[in-house]
Amino acid sequence: MTIRALLGASMLVAAAGAASAQTTITVATVNNGDMIRMQRLMPAFNAQHPDIKVNWVTLEENVLRQRVTTDIASKGGQYDVLTIGNYEVPIWAKQGWLMPLENLGADYDPADLLPPVAQGLTVDGKLHAVPFYAESSMLMYRTDLLEKAGLKMPENPDWEFITEAAQKMTDKGVGIYGICLRGKAGWGENMAFLTSMNNSMGGAWFDMEWKPQFNGPEWKKTLDTYLNLMKQYGPPGASSNGFNENLALFQTGKCGMWIDATVAASFISDPKESQVADKVGFAPAPVRKGGSNHGNWLWSWNLAIPATTSKADAAKTFVAWATSPAYMKLVAEKDSIANVPPGTRTSLYKNPEYLKVAPFAQMTLKAIEAANTQKPSDKPVPYTGGQFVAIPEFQAIGTAVGQQFSAALAGTASADQALAAAQALTTREMTRAGYPKK
Repeated sequence: MTIRALLGASMLVAAAGAASAQTTITVATVNNGDMIRMQRLMPAFNAQHPDIKVNWVTLEENVLRQRVTTDIASKGGQYDVLTIGNYEVPIWAKQGWLMPLENLGADYDPADLLPPVAQGLTVDGKLHAVPFYAESSMLMYRTDLLEKAGLKMPENPDWEFITEAAQKMTDKGVGIYGICLRGKAGWGENMAFLTSMNNSMGGAWFDMEWKPQFNGPEWKKTLDTYLNLMKQYGPPGASSNGFNENLALFQTGKCGMWIDATVAASFISDPKESQVADKVGFAPAPVRKGGSNHGNWLWSWNLAIPATTSKADAAKTFVAWATSPAYMKLVAEKDSIANVPPGTRTSLYKNPEYLKVAPFAQMTLKAIEAANTQKPSDKPVPYTGGQFVAIPEFQAIGTAVGQQFSAALAGTASADQALAAAQALTTREMTRAGYPKK
């Protein structure tokens, strides 16, 4: 064999060795804007970690929840990194399904994580997931349409004002709808909004004996108000609209008001993505007349590592990178500081550069800090959680109730029928699950 042939063969062997040394991890994530941005910025990770290859499984919110829940409960091991919420983290950690996340690097600074967010991810004193972004809820609205309607946004808008404003902003002839709200069925879709709205109305999912409250006046008021708003002043086909669909409607100038996640603020105020970026205002989520509970939810999309993975080191390296201050700096450099993942770090809300370009920053922080997950209702309740009930059974029950309310929005059931069905199915499932539990 010639020297050239020998050199060529040795290079092939070396290349094969390098390829075999690369670890491939599979990341399951949601198809929200911040996660899509992270995938676009992966060349930076690849340059720093050529020994790790990341495969993405990007799914719509309801589908993601179903697949990762099935996989982790069955110990299927399809994924090495999971994108999950602060609902799942404490429940799954107590089952031993998630790896604790410690020693994420000298520059990670876990003490900088916002306390309300970190608290929801901490079990037995250890983080079992780390936040990619966190959010509460607030009212986003078109300042020009409100002015045209002859109205001024109150400091604490109530549902009566929202109804009046929606009516006056609506101009269906030109495709402008006074309000856009979630209608797509799911415990984290329409029920995230409706549970929060019901909290603001003074209601609750359960009383102290775990009896469902859908036959009470607060849920009746909640659903009647919601259906009136959406059927009179909402867009067509709203029973299929979730966060992403309403975001697109608002960005294209179709919505006068939108009550949803604070994380949407950077997308609707970015002139590169929103046709109405210079006409957006922010206010607290509505209260009932004379009330003070805004129903603020607290949600975080977090990266977690299932205990079933055989690639824990590579997974941990990726998780640390994607949720680090360095990643936030990368986003700021590539897409502007206004677009960094919000709601996770105290330092962001002390950064004068961010506060200067993000008119929604203080409202976001205020909403997150106001969210009372330990006492979500004005009534005494046996659960925690805000826009969800922090029990394992809620995922199935919440989605089933969401299907009833989505049907009422679509016109295939009345409000009373939907509430009666919700009461019956929730009572049945909670009885089967053995509640009340001591």
